[in-house]
Amino acid sequence: MERVKQQTAVPQDPAEFSIKTIILPLLAIIVGMIMVILDSTVVNVAIPNLVQYFETDLKTIQWTVTGYTLALSAVIPLAGWLTDRFGAKRVFLFTIAMFTLGSVLCSIAQSPEQLIIYRIIQGLGGGMVAPIGMAMVFRLAPPERRGSIMGMLGIPMLLAPALGPVLSGWFIESLSWHWIFLINLPIGIAAFILCIKFLPDTDRGRTPALDLLGMILAPIAFSMLAYGVSEGGTSWTSATTLTGVIVGGVALILFIIVELRHKNPLLELRVFKSSDFTRGIILAWVSQVALFGAMILIPLYLQQIKGYTALETGLILLPQALASGVGMPLGGRLFDKIGARPLAFVGLGIISGALFILSSITAETGLGLIILSLVMMGLGMGFSMMPLNTHVLNAAPRKLVGRVTPLTAAAQQVVVSFAVAGLTGFLTSHIASNTAGATDAAGMVNGLVAGFNDTFFLAACIALFGCLLSLILRKPKRMEEDSLQTGDQPDPAMMMGH
Repeated sequence: MERVKQQTAVPQDPAEFSIKTIILPLLAIIVGMIMVILDSTVVNVAIPNLVQYFETDLKTIQWTVTGYTLALSAVIPLAGWLTDRFGAKRVFLFTIAMFTLGSVLCSIAQSPEQLIIYRIIQGLGGGMVAPIGMAMVFRLAPPERRGSIMGMLGIPMLLAPALGPVLSGWFIESLSWHWIFLINLPIGIAAFILCIKFLPDTDRGRTPALDLLGMILAPIAFSMLAYGVSEGGTSWTSATTLTGVIVGGVALILFIIVELRHKNPLLELRVFKSSDFTRGIILAWVSQVALFGAMILIPLYLQQIKGYTALETGLILLPQALASGVGMPLGGRLFDKIGARPLAFVGLGIISGALFILSSITAETGLGLIILSLVMMGLGMGFSMMPLNTHVLNAAPRKLVGRVTPLTAAAQQVVVSFAVAGLTGFLTSHIASNTAGATDAAGMVNGLVAGFNDTFFLAACIALFGCLLSLILRKPKRMEEDSLQTGDQPDPAMMMGH
């Protein structure tokens, strides 16, 4: 990430700087970023429709999410190397084009397998859009205006999660699911033209040695482990589960060994020598499993159990995104005064409370209680996510801090893929077991509700574990030799996932 920043530097005279000088490059970057972040939220609402359209099951369709997030994790760490090798503008243009191409391919998919492959292409294109875009904006602005201008990138980060489910529901109900992907074509073309015309050309840097072995081992390890976790929802002793876990586990061990010995590793694992960093990132992973796993389940519940349309589901999910938008800046301000531990404890406590409420709802439960749970989850996320991200950055050894952002961003995508695969596998198996003896429609509905309740309860327990785990957080120790030069500290917003 630091290499990306260096290669996107554009000298500015503070006395002459005006926002007008960078508004068009900024617009080009925001259009590209909002397209990618938007796409990460639109698919959740479409999953029931995709299951029905392709006449397949949830365990298969969830790989459209899992494959996408794993592809994101694979390319995020390559952002720095590629910008050194080819230049930030050229790589940004390529990723926009690849994401747009993947979107068009998704819209014409004829089978679940094709859709999964095309989503992976999308992920390979979209993974570098946010880190490179953020780094370019970071260098377009002078230091004294950087905070306010970087804050403008909060526009796509806050708007996309709020608008994504609503737009997805409208497209599915008014047109078809194909349009949740096809809409990216005009946006992608507009972003590409804006970037060609207004983004400044950048110099290439000295290209370090590429960690080829790490590039090969990481996707094998994470995809096979995600597959094993998914199959484990049905049976942890089946041949498919054991194959995924064993192959993925061996590849992960080899990957760790390679990364620790490489001079320029794909992911800087030596940062885990800091106990404060390790505590913080494990807690972040636990909260992501509970939160992002549940965010896949809720649209399924609303459409399959409550019978809401895709558009109604998108509108019901809107308060969660708005609550998160309220909680996030509040959590950021409180972090400066009280630190991460109380905010993580309160935030994860609210999330676990919301999930426990969802674990007890029935087919007759009113919409008000469901919306209350969603608002609680949004507030809990707002209170906990940014403080945890900032805590992790502060806890990293200063000499490695420039490599923390790629590590945490890639790791978040891997954790989200595990959460989606694991919880959907768990849901599928528990629905099957709860509906096994059902002989009428009422029995089937009760079995479906019981399956969702069990899965929400598991997510609630994970969130509660995270809440208790937050008590071991402590303020990171600052060492004299760890001091940073001005401007070296990454922005914690860059750690936020897609």
